[in-house]
Amino acid sequence: MLPGMAANPTLLCVVALALIDPDGQVLLQRRPEDRAHGGLWEFPGGKVEPGEAPDEALVREIAEELGITLCVTNLVPLTFAASPPDAPGRPIVLLLYTCRSWEGEPAPEPGAALQWVNAEAFRALAMPPLDVPLAAALEVWLKNPQ
Repeated sequence: MLPGMAANPTLLCVVALALIDPDGQVLLQRRPEDRAHGGLWEFPGGKVEPGEAPDEALVREIAEELGITLCVTNLVPLTFAASPPDAPGRPIVLLLYTCRSWEGEPAPEPGAALQWVNAEAFRALAMPPLDVPLAAALEVWLKNPQ
């Protein structure tokens, strides 16, 4: 469990993945039109369930959403974004991991779409507010990996 989660049980922890292919392109997912942020491009992922570690949640969510298998040891935490204090609803913390190794071929869930894009293309895609700073940090990191 993340530090502070017990003290703030209303905090929603969400995990996201920057799946990076051998050419340095990143897989983005367009949300189904009938969901919140419908039609916007995002890093695939989902909510961390109670008692679940963030990296384990990401492995589960990616298997459900994309039909591919990840290994926890291949996930590298990169950055995070948080909803502003005055945002309506539950406070959200969105954790972004990178991964360069997986098994299977990513396939979109019904109503969604997938696209491999280079870092510069992030800026041209409409994204949910919390994905924007993640994309900016990923763009910098891809140009200068540590």
